[in-house]
Amino acid sequence: MALKYFVLTIAILAVVTSISHASDPSPLQDFCVAVNDSKSAVFVNGKFCKDPKDVTADDFFRPGLNVPGNTSNQLGSVVTACLDSTLQAFL
Repeated sequence: MALKYFVLTIAILAVVTSISHASDPSPLQDFCVAVNDSKSAVFVNGKFCKDPKDVTADDFFRPGLNVPGNTSNQLGSVVTACLDSTLQAFL
């Protein structure tokens, strides 16, 4: 009787651990610098992306994120929009 529960426990653990090892099938494309030119781009997740070999640090920079906004409102907060149209490195 105890052997039956032991085998059942081992089988359940085997199934659970095999499920927990799931991962992204392609970790090499972790970012996308969006471009409008479809001829010199790679198509990833519905966007045309710059070739990863041509990406520079300037593609991930957006001036103005360090400037404090006006927080004298009812919530006492401010939101600075940074979308894929303003920062091309978003995907």
